[in-house]
Amino acid sequence: MEISAGDTAWVLTSAALVMLMTPGLAMFYGGMVRVKSVLNMMMMCFLALGLVSIIWVLYGYSLAFGTDSGAGLIGNFEFIGLQDTVGEVEGTIPTLAFVMFQMTFAIITCALLAGAVADRIRIIAWIAVIVLWTTFVYVPLAHWTWKFDDGAGGWIGDRLGALDFAGGTVVEINSGFSALALAIVVGRRIGWRRDPMRPHNLPLVLLGAGMLWFGWFGFNAGSALAAGELAATAMINTQVCTAAAALSWVLVEKFRDGKPTTLGIASGAISGAVAITPSCGYVNPMGALLIGLAAGAICAWAVGLKYRLGYDDSLDVLGVHGIGGLVGMIGIGLVATTAVNEAGGDGLFSGGGFDLLGKQLVASGATMIYVFGVTWLIAVAIDKVIGFRVTPEAEISGIDLDQHAETGYELTDTTSGAFAGVGQHGLSEYRQKEQREDS
Repeated sequence: MEISAGDTAWVLTSAALVMLMTPGLAMFYGGMVRVKSVLNMMMMCFLALGLVSIIWVLYGYSLAFGTDSGAGLIGNFEFIGLQDTVGEVEGTIPTLAFVMFQMTFAIITCALLAGAVADRIRIIAWIAVIVLWTTFVYVPLAHWTWKFDDGAGGWIGDRLGALDFAGGTVVEINSGFSALALAIVVGRRIGWRRDPMRPHNLPLVLLGAGMLWFGWFGFNAGSALAAGELAATAMINTQVCTAAAALSWVLVEKFRDGKPTTLGIASGAISGAVAITPSCGYVNPMGALLIGLAAGAICAWAVGLKYRLGYDDSLDVLGVHGIGGLVGMIGIGLVATTAVNEAGGDGLFSGGGFDLLGKQLVASGATMIYVFGVTWLIAVAIDKVIGFRVTPEAEISGIDLDQHAETGYELTDTTSGAFAGVGQHGLSEYRQKEQREDS
C-alpha cells in the first residue's frame, strides 16, 4: 500500500506526544511523593524511558508484532534488531513510524509501575523489574491484543474479538494489576497509615497532569494510525471523558470530604483519560461523557481500597489505572456503536445484546489474572535474588540521598534537621516491631 504523507505526519507527531507523557508522568509522580523521594521517582521514569527503548529495538517489537506462533500468544524473532523493517509499510505509514509509536506505549506503561513502589526500592531492583516485566508481561499482552492478521494473531484481538482501541488491557489494566502485585511483594512503607505522606509539590502534580492530558491526544487519536474521521472522534472523546471524570471526582470529594482538592481534579482527569483509552474509537461523545462520569466517581472510591485491604500502592496505580481501565473496557460493552466505527461493535445499550460485553469481561479478566500472576512471580524472584528494598535507615532519611547522593531541593539541610524527628521516631518503632516479630 502507498505511504500517506498526512497519516505518517500524524503518527510521528502522536509518537512524540506519547513520548512526552513519560516526563509528564515523572512530574506528576514526583510531586506526589515526599520531598526526600522526588528525584528517585523521576529517575525511575527516565530509566524506563531509556531501557524499554533498547528492549523494544532488540526484541520487544518482534515478539509483540512478529508473526504469531500459532497459539495466539506470542510473535517470533523475524524483526529482531528491527531487521526487515526499513523501507517496509504498515497500512499507510512506514513500519518504523509504527515501531516508534508502539515503543512509546511500552515505555509509559512500564513507568506507571513506579508509582506503586515509591519511596522504598533500590534502583538495581527497578532495573530488573523493567527488563523482566517488559519481556514477560507487556510484550505478550501487546501481541494478544493488537496483533491483527486475518485470524492468525493474538487471541484477545483476533480470536476472541474483544475491542481495545488504544490500550485498556495492554496499558491500563496491565499497569494497575501489575502494580498491585509489586506493592504486595515489596511491602508497605515505614510509617504507612501513621505518618503523613502527603504530596510535597501540588503545582508540580498539576503541571504533570496537564502534560499527560496533552500527550493523551497522541495516545488515543494516534491509535487510529491515520489522519481522518476516526482520529478526530478519538480526540474529542478523549477531551470529553477526561473533563467529565475530573469534575466527577471533585464532586465526590465535595460530598464525601467537604472540599474539592487540586490533587483530586488532577487524579480525576487521569482516571478519565485512562477509561477512554480502550473505548475512544468505538463510542460517540455522549458515550464518552457517561464513561467519564462513571470513571471519576468509581476511581475516587477505588483509591481508598488500599486502606481497607492493607496494601500500600503508594500513588494509587491500581485505583486510577487498573480500575479506570476496567471502566473503559466494560463501557465498550455497554455504549459502543458501529455508527462510530464499523470495525467495532454494538454494546448492550446500542442494541447489541450481551455478546460484546461478555467478550470485554473475558479479555479484562484474563488480563488481570495473567499480569498479576506473572508480575508477582517476577517480583518474588527479584526479591529473593537481589533484594528490593533500601535499608530502613535509608528509607527514613531519604531514598534520594541513599540511591543518588542528591536532593531535589537545597532549601534546607535534608540530612539533619528536616527529617530528624520523624525519622528517628519512625526508625525506632520499626526496629521495635522487628524485635517483636523475631521473638
